[in-house]
Amino acid sequence: MAKTVKTRKTKASRKTIRPGIPEVKKDPVRYDISLLQDTDLYLFNEGTHYRLYEKLGSHIVPVDGIEGTYFAVWAPDAREVFVIGDFNGWNKTSHPLRPRGNSGIWEGYIAEARIGMLYKYHIVARHNGHRSEKTDPFAFFNETPPKTASIIWDLAYSWTDKSWMKKRHDRNKLDAPVSVYEVHLGSWMRVPEQGFRSLNYQETAIELARHVKEMGFTHVEFLPVMEHPFYGSWGYQVSGYFAPTSRYGAPQDFMHLVDYLHQEGIGVILDWVPSHFPCDGHNLGYFDGTHLYEHADPKKGFHPDWASYIFNYGRNEVRCFLMSSAFFWLDKYHADGLRVDAVASMLYLDYSREDGEWIPNRFGGNHNLEAISFIKHLNEEVYKNYPDVQMIAEESTDWSMVSRPTYSGGLGFGMKWDMGWMHDTLVYITKEPIHRKHHHNELTFRMLYAFTENFILPLSHDEVVHGKGSLLGKMPGDPWQKFANLRLLLGYMYTQVGKKLLFMGGEFGQYREWNHDESLDWHLLAFHPHAGIRQWVTDLNHLYRKEPALHELDFQPAGFEWIDCQDAQSSVISFIRKGKTTGSIVLVVCNFTPVPRTDYRVGVPRAGFWREILNSDAKEYWGSGLGNFGGVGTDPIAWNHRPHSVNLTLPPLATIVLRAE
Repeated sequence: MAKTVKTRKTKASRKTIRPGIPEVKKDPVRYDISLLQDTDLYLFNEGTHYRLYEKLGSHIVPVDGIEGTYFAVWAPDAREVFVIGDFNGWNKTSHPLRPRGNSGIWEGYIAEARIGMLYKYHIVARHNGHRSEKTDPFAFFNETPPKTASIIWDLAYSWTDKSWMKKRHDRNKLDAPVSVYEVHLGSWMRVPEQGFRSLNYQETAIELARHVKEMGFTHVEFLPVMEHPFYGSWGYQVSGYFAPTSRYGAPQDFMHLVDYLHQEGIGVILDWVPSHFPCDGHNLGYFDGTHLYEHADPKKGFHPDWASYIFNYGRNEVRCFLMSSAFFWLDKYHADGLRVDAVASMLYLDYSREDGEWIPNRFGGNHNLEAISFIKHLNEEVYKNYPDVQMIAEESTDWSMVSRPTYSGGLGFGMKWDMGWMHDTLVYITKEPIHRKHHHNELTFRMLYAFTENFILPLSHDEVVHGKGSLLGKMPGDPWQKFANLRLLLGYMYTQVGKKLLFMGGEFGQYREWNHDESLDWHLLAFHPHAGIRQWVTDLNHLYRKEPALHELDFQPAGFEWIDCQDAQSSVISFIRKGKTTGSIVLVVCNFTPVPRTDYRVGVPRAGFWREILNSDAKEYWGSGLGNFGGVGTDPIAWNHRPHSVNLTLPPLATIVLRAE
């Protein structure tokens, strides 16, 4: 919201009337205004200022009824800093900023700079005279790439999601159903009548909310929306840590998208990348003629996989920058959670490096102690200030206690992606069924560690790119078997312990590998097999949300019980899912072969009738229609070490779910 400053004239100076704005002095071009208090400077240099976006960057500050702009930028090794832009014809010396003590911050007020104008910082280094033009690290809005200027903007917006914000704790807590639909904004849906352009934020709000609500997903997770110069990075090479990409609209348009999803009862998780940033000249790298945000030594400051810079997590001001970015999206954009990308690359000094290419820590080990400290502090402060959100780690190693509190020795995340489940399950399901009996352990191994973390089961974007093929394309067999295998995989995921995540296209059996330059193939829904997948995922989502046994105890051993995990010869597994109450119990049986199995006996913990509530082989899903005629009663025959059992028909390549009544 724009700030209003009123002044009264005296011979000596102009005095501010509004508290919180220091003395205002006028010269021919500028007013000497500062939004920074001494406390701000102290906290910034100490590393504990978490809302720098309220102080640094560009801020509209009206003085005497004239809307000018206050600028503040951190460039401690600069000899001079100038603001260049539309307001001065990009003159490199006409509008200098002044240093604020020894804080490293340069600031100034320019009455001619108005909302909507373009600007950059022209920085002259102290020691080597290096000159550079930099995008504002704290800009709220930037030009659409490949252009690189920042835009003076404010974030005024009238939110209408009060009801959601008041109750979202219930939607984000660990015993709630969490089914995440992962979306890349640029390629989810395009407009063929207009050159196949991407939908903008406003258009996406309507179409995405309708689709997600109909299908029953609880949350949407956006691949990084933060401004990024290279579209092909999918947002993972972030240049604007406080600006949603302008490719799809203004900041308020993205606010509208979040607001609209909230009104429709859908949570919003944002992918966030504090692990590295691009080396583009206009960006954070070598910002003031020194390696300010990144480590100077490439063995610590350059990422070999992504050809990008790595943040210096040991520098207090850099920690403030990243902490403020996390707070910003939770504060100004009402995000319900942050999925933190590439955590493993932050934890290990030797991540993706050979011997001699990395520098050990002070104890001689390979752990990045500064990054670990930052991650723990980040999670502590986020949960302290926003207790109703979730911090989610994409961490691909066996680092222990990622999703455990810091007070017990953990990293402090709320949840973690289960990359092991994803890998093992896809290795198993992509094998021809005749060979699966020899790889049964890849299906069952997960339960040895399933409760060591609060896991999300991800079938994400990473599994459908770079020649890996789509989920449907990975499946073996003829076309019928491919669709049956995909339904089986999704049924197994939704009934396993852990929250769920599915990348766009997987919900209807996208056949082609994901291409970020093209729309999903929505026309496939005109065909029964793809419509069947969509209906199957819809029914899975609604059952998952409705049935407490499938979500309440996702992270507790009491929520899962094997019936039989050893029938490798038949490639069949059976297990029980349980809720918090005694009566909440379901039986899941998965047949991973195309062989229908009649008279397949399964032990159950309770006598009575077991109703078949889902069957992936039903004809409405393009299955063969084989099943158990609505359910089966138990027999007093001990089986699988249980006093009662049921005699089932197992459809081919299918998941069936039965509820005890």
